[in-house]
Amino acid sequence: MNRWRIKKGDAVQVIAGKDRGVRGEILSVLREERRVIVKGVNLCVKHQKPSVNSPGGIVKVERSIHASNVMLLDSSDDKPTRVGVKIENEKKVRVSRRTGSVIG
Repeated sequence: MNRWRIKKGDAVQVIAGKDRGVRGEILSVLREERRVIVKGVNLCVKHQKPSVNSPGGIVKVERSIHASNVMLLDSSDDKPTRVGVKIENEKKVRVSRRTGSVIG
């Protein structure tokens, strides 16, 4: 399996599909399916039954999209970038291919 260069909490931009151009934060990573759930992307309407804790109704839920359809946003210039790995002080760090800066 290929190595993952994105993780939960990263800011990403959707580069393909119906939500192309939308930016959001990764809520979770589904490694086995090679998919990610991004906040505000691929919204789906769900009819929820009332329970003791929550009222019923129609809610919008984020569904997963394929990991190849998102690109990490570079924090220095806020543009999508490919991600590389570099060794600094005997630790692997993610770096932006666009600017060469270290990604948090």
